[in-house]
Amino acid sequence: MIPVDVLNTLKALALTQKPLITATSAAGATTAFEPGQKFQATVQAQLAPGIFKVQVADQFLQLQLPAAIRPGDTITLQVVSLLPRLTFNMAASANPLSTADQLSSTARLLSSLTQQPPEKNFVRPISNAPLWTGAMQSPDTIELAGKLHTALSQSGLFYEAHQAQWLAGSRNTTQLLQEPQNLPAASVKAAFGLPEKAAQMNPAAASASIAETSNATGTQPRLSISGIPDHLQQLVQQQLQALETRQVQWQGQVWQNQEMTWKIQEEEAHHANGVEGRQWSTQIHLDLPNLGGVTAKLSFGLNGVSVTLDAEAKETRSKLGTASSALVSALSERGITTASTLVAKHDDSR
Repeated sequence: MIPVDVLNTLKALALTQKPLITATSAAGATTAFEPGQKFQATVQAQLAPGIFKVQVADQFLQLQLPAAIRPGDTITLQVVSLLPRLTFNMAASANPLSTADQLSSTARLLSSLTQQPPEKNFVRPISNAPLWTGAMQSPDTIELAGKLHTALSQSGLFYEAHQAQWLAGSRNTTQLLQEPQNLPAASVKAAFGLPEKAAQMNPAAASASIAETSNATGTQPRLSISGIPDHLQQLVQQQLQALETRQVQWQGQVWQNQEMTWKIQEEEAHHANGVEGRQWSTQIHLDLPNLGGVTAKLSFGLNGVSVTLDAEAKETRSKLGTASSALVSALSERGITTASTLVAKHDDSR
């Protein structure tokens, strides 16, 4: 997966190293803009270091601007993308800072990807076989954990990082060839639930068809984006989404006929000493035949791991509460300090 700083650098290079301007507050304003449009904008006031109130057409936006900008300056902004954030390229300014340029193919590619119809926000394993196929009634937890690690690692989300590891000699060729980017298109489409033949359309020729399909079905079909194979576009979108949300979701069969949803995310942490920071959490959800819907969340903080177990059924919550002490003991035996445990009622809004 492309690191955030590398992705930002890629965008800047794609725009011949001209500044990229991100709107920090633009609620409801994106409908007034289209990628490629240019506007003469006026800087109204400086609200905070690097943050300015700017009039763009008839909209007042809060934009992150270079330190050289001053209230009263006139700048030329060109729309780069609308999602996940409204972003401009500073084409020119009264200072001046730069000269007008054209959006490069890379910038257009990134913009097109972020504006494609929404896709699944989770990845699935390439193989439809359950991760655990052993004869034991209960899975071997250590082996199952290893298989989960492999399934996520080989999902294709981290392909660019794995290429770097391969070049450094820490990842072998066989491992790299098992990821979707190096597998036949048919097997990737089958695993991702994609149609056998993707529509080959360009944006200009497809506009009438899009309108007709949207009116009939209420959904907008995907367009073929030059430069990315159709069967990998959904995966690349998921990579960009993971970069933006700091969240990865996986879904698949952990054992026969048992689906599991697994989410890993970075989140805000509020510590007892008043220090705010970031921490990682992992969460799994299963609908079990005897216990019903069960969700387990582990948050990793400075004082250890906080465990939250929630379930739909009252009887299940009682069983989880009774078994929670055994879970704490098992974690302690493996050198993991438990900061807190909580058994709660299932909340469908999570």
